[in-house]
Amino acid sequence: MGMKSAACWFAPRWSVRTKALGEMVERTIRFDVATIVRDQLEELEIGEAAAQESAHFTEVVLEEPYHLPVGRTVAKIKDHLTDIYRVYLRDRLLELRFNGEPLEYIAPRILTAPFARELSGPTREWRREIQFDLGGGLSAHGYAGLMDPMNTARSGFALFRRGRLIEGSGDEGYRPALIFGQAGSFRWRRLFGELHLEGFEVSHTKDGFRWDENERPFLELLKDELDDESLPLLRQADLYRVQAARNEVAEAAQRAITRAVEVMQTTLPEALPRVADEPPVETDTAPLALRPTLATRELTINFRGQTWIIRIELSNDPAQGEWLSVSDQVAVNGGPQVIEIRLSMAHPFMVSFAQFDPDDIEPLLRVAAGLALAEKLARGAGVRMAKTVRRNLNELLREALSRP
Repeated sequence: MGMKSAACWFAPRWSVRTKALGEMVERTIRFDVATIVRDQLEELEIGEAAAQESAHFTEVVLEEPYHLPVGRTVAKIKDHLTDIYRVYLRDRLLELRFNGEPLEYIAPRILTAPFARELSGPTREWRREIQFDLGGGLSAHGYAGLMDPMNTARSGFALFRRGRLIEGSGDEGYRPALIFGQAGSFRWRRLFGELHLEGFEVSHTKDGFRWDENERPFLELLKDELDDESLPLLRQADLYRVQAARNEVAEAAQRAITRAVEVMQTTLPEALPRVADEPPVETDTAPLALRPTLATRELTINFRGQTWIIRIELSNDPAQGEWLSVSDQVAVNGGPQVIEIRLSMAHPFMVSFAQFDPDDIEPLLRVAAGLALAEKLARGAGVRMAKTVRRNLNELLREALSRP
C-alpha cells in the first residue's frame, strides 16, 4: 500500500512489472488513476509474459510525474533511502543506487568525553546496548548513543522490524517527549539510536507501529535503560556542553563558501546589470495583499514610547514573486505602528534550500525579519527609497542565488 499510495501522489499513470524467484512468468499491471476513479474500477488486468525461473525483480515506472525532486529534496531522498535500508547495506545484502550513484549509510560519530558532573574523571564512549522484554512476545534490542557533534536532523531513534526501518528515517527521528523532553533541547539534538522491535504490528503502509496500549510501557523501560547509573545517557545529554571543533567549523565553512562562489561565478555577471539598472523604490505603506499562508504569527512590542504590531507570515502562493515582502503602515490617530513581514516559501531560493526542515526555515526567517526591521528603522531615520536594497536582494536571490 505504501508504494501504491506514493505512486498515485507522484504521477497520474504508473505501472509495476515484477517477477518472483522460482516462477516462470513475469507480471505487469498498469494504473491510470483518473480512469480508475471515473469508472469506479475495483480490479485491473494483469499482463503476463514468459520469463526465466532464476530471474527476480520489481520495476516501478511513473509516467509524466507531477513534480520531479530537485535541490535539497534529492539529498533528503538519499538520506531516507540509506536510513531505511541501513541494516541490509551494512550486511552487504543490498546494493542501493540513486541515478547510478552507490549509496552507503554513515553512522553518526559517538561522543567520547568524561561525565559532565565529573569532568576530571575518565573519558567514556557514550554508547550503550539496549535490550528489554515487555512480555507477551514483545521485546526490543539495539543501541543508543550521543552524537558528536549535535545534529538535529539525525537525532532521534530509528525503529526497525525484520531489518527494515519502519519509523524514524532521515530528519524524522522517533522522539517521544517522555524520552527527549522539549523540542530543541540538548537531549533532543544529541540522543540517537537504533531499536529493533519484535512482536509489534505495523500499519498497512508499513510507516509506523501499531502500539495499542504498549507504547507507554515500552518508553518507560527504554528510559530506565537510557539513564542507568552505569552510563547515564540522558543526564550526559542534558549537561554536556562543547563548542564545535575548530577544524570542523573550518571544513564546513570551506564547503559552503566553495559551493556559493561557484554559483555566483556563473550567475552574477548576467544578473547584476539587470538589477543595478532598476530605479530606486520606497517601502510600501499599504497593507500587503491577501495571499494563501502556511503560518502566521503576531507580536506586540513597545519601541521608544510607540506600540509596534509586527505580523509575520509564511506564504506558499507561487504568484508572490518576492522572497521578502514588507509593509510599513502609517500609524493613524496615535494608534499602533503596523509592520507586516511576509516570506515566500514558493520562491525558488526557498524551494532550493528550505522546503520542509524547520531547522532550515527558521534561520532564513530570522534573517528576513532582521532585514525588514532594519529597513523600517532606516526609513524612520530619514533614509529615502529604503526598499531599494530589499528589492535588489529579492531579484538577486531569484536570478542568481537560487541554484543549489
